[in-house]
Amino acid sequence: MSEPIEFVRNYSDLSTDKGFQFEFHCDRCGTGYRTQFQASATGTITSALDAASGLLGGLFSSAANVSSRVHSAAWERSHDKHFVEAIEELRPSFAQCPHCQGWVCRKSCWNTKRGLCKNCAPDLGVEMSAAQAQQAREEIWAHARMADEDKQIKAEDWRETIVATCPKCEATLAAKAKFCPECGHKLQIAAHCSECGAKLNAGAKFCGECGTKAE
Repeated sequence: MSEPIEFVRNYSDLSTDKGFQFEFHCDRCGTGYRTQFQASATGTITSALDAASGLLGGLFSSAANVSSRVHSAAWERSHDKHFVEAIEELRPSFAQCPHCQGWVCRKSCWNTKRGLCKNCAPDLGVEMSAAQAQQAREEIWAHARMADEDKQIKAEDWRETIVATCPKCEATLAAKAKFCPECGHKLQIAAHCSECGAKLNAGAKFCGECGTKAE
């Protein structure tokens, strides 16, 4: 009993009556490897008999028909032989991932250090670089969507307490302002240390620089 042919799913059979050729591709990146075309002896004989039949008015038509019947069986045997050879020829260019069972090319999609495909074990340096690029892209788009007045807010302004309404007339404040646009009440009252002059945070009881009690 002949041995069964072990084959993979990631291949295309490009064989014709004239000969045999197979193409294998990577499940991850799609890179393909194709075997050299191998002419079929039975296909060549049949073509020759068909041509002779046409030239000589059917003299060899019966011979051509007989040859086609022989060709079908002989061609199939030859096809199997070339298929096995193609698998063995291109097997070193691929690896099967033990985790996802995918067949990937060793050149671009196999992580040798991990023994896994790069879908299951991607290169960390590549992933970090891609993550950084994605973060930069998101920041650019976020900045582009900001209103002009928001872009002008300094970093230290975000640490200050921004009031939403005027403490005197309770009018809504659409933006950071020094005075209320409705009643003119002074909104930003900067307190400073009487000893060293350092700026005091709102509600501070002592200076953060020299420890002097706030007045």
